[in-house]
Amino acid sequence: MLKVFLVEDETVIREGLRDHIPWDQYGYRLVGEASDGEMALPLIRKTRPDLIITDIKMPFMDGLSLSRMVKEEFPKTKIVILSGYDDFEYARRAITIGVDQYILKPVTRASIRTVLQEIREKIEREQKQEDYQTKLADEMREYEQFSMRHFFEKMLEGELSVTEIYDEATKKSLDLSASGYNLIFLYMQEKKGLPESNVNHFVQTQEEILHYFLRFPQYILFRWNIDGYGILVKGDWSRIEEETGQAIEQIRMVCEADNGDYDWYAAVSDPVERLSLLPDCYDRVRQYSAYRFIYPNQHFFTKETLQNHIGGLDDTQISEVEYSKMAPEIIQDFLAKGSRNEVYDFVESYLQNIIEAMNSAMFRDYIVLNIRFAILAFVDSIGAEKKDFEERIGNYQESVHIAREQVKDYFAQMLLAAMAIRDEQTSSQSGRTLKNAMDYIDAHYTDESITLGSVACEVQVSANYLSSVFSQNMKQTFTEYITDKRMDKAKKLLRSTDLATAEIAAQVGYKDPHYFSFVFKKTLGTSPREYRSGRGV
Repeated sequence: MLKVFLVEDETVIREGLRDHIPWDQYGYRLVGEASDGEMALPLIRKTRPDLIITDIKMPFMDGLSLSRMVKEEFPKTKIVILSGYDDFEYARRAITIGVDQYILKPVTRASIRTVLQEIREKIEREQKQEDYQTKLADEMREYEQFSMRHFFEKMLEGELSVTEIYDEATKKSLDLSASGYNLIFLYMQEKKGLPESNVNHFVQTQEEILHYFLRFPQYILFRWNIDGYGILVKGDWSRIEEETGQAIEQIRMVCEADNGDYDWYAAVSDPVERLSLLPDCYDRVRQYSAYRFIYPNQHFFTKETLQNHIGGLDDTQISEVEYSKMAPEIIQDFLAKGSRNEVYDFVESYLQNIIEAMNSAMFRDYIVLNIRFAILAFVDSIGAEKKDFEERIGNYQESVHIAREQVKDYFAQMLLAAMAIRDEQTSSQSGRTLKNAMDYIDAHYTDESITLGSVACEVQVSANYLSSVFSQNMKQTFTEYITDKRMDKAKKLLRSTDLATAEIAAQVGYKDPHYFSFVFKKTLGTSPREYRSGRGV
């Protein structure tokens, strides 16, 4: 029900409206009343009504002043004024400042009913339009994230020339022109076993951070993987460090205020002056981010923060080794969350603390065995066969007594073998998840309420995970797939039945026939009417 508030200085009129109008029958609920604008304003701020019915001439604060203040503070609130014939000039002025309707005194039930119905229909139309705009914005955002991810992958891997970068950026309406650039990678992952309320809080926190970077032109946000986002910082060279610092501070402020429901890390590169040097930024960010597995209590990884941890390693001896940095859990955590392109960076970060100590053959054998057992434990934990792992590492299993210069390669090859097994397991699980999602979508795509979140809930995964799995395997976004299914059915109905466009819209999942027509033309390049007549595709 819509909320309505009464403001009238004449007690008889106010009480008559309050007591004799069947508000609930008209779709309204009376939430308050006041005798003048001054008394009404704090109550309006508290109750947030959808509609205010107010007299114009009142002591202390009149209806015009109240209407002006309400419209400035709550522009969506509708206002209906009560006026006599002599007050018509006041009424005209009120309408110019945004008042929606007026009722001439004496007020009758019929006049109230008519106005209330008109106002309710107006609010419903505006809400429908707002929902339409929100839905369209969400669809565009989903597509842009999908498209931008691949663009930035190619750019940061150095696969595009500067000319190609600018050409692709223009197609995506991205302004990359600047005299300075920097790169931030942000990783956020909810902890396993969280209750639904905590997961929702994680999603809200994530959205708060993402929306911040979407608001400012100096930041370009893009999806990197299931748990990671990239933030390209651009601007004048003289301000690029300041802009980077503001980004870091925003991440810190939001994430440090949390109650520990998720893990979060940010890796920050050093600024560069050319777009062509961004692959160098990417290399540094990737190297820095690998240390999140070694230092899980450190949330920001920059050249400066890492120097505090690894600055004096040239003099490391066995007696000075930090054995906590060699814990098997570090390796297993990396295998669970890391990616293959991070392997060699992780190996470097893991061995950094003990690189000089490995001159000792005995210590080196210990390290190799420690690594091997940690990886085997991970393989076993995901339900894979240890024999499969042994077969994959080939000659590396012949002996643990290996030369110092072979340790890094041996470590990396074992990690890659374990990650290949992990990815096969994940692919199998993802395949099952995707199949279950597709089965559900195919059975429910005509339901207007179907969303990525509702499907994710049905197959018991996070929306982020399902979005990533869906786009990687289907080569299109969730919304694009749903839309294609609906349009295929709409085309069949248009050509094979005499159903009205509104009926077809309802049958394929669109309550609003105007939105259906918009999507149809956007997708197929022709209107439903033109398609039915044979003039379309």
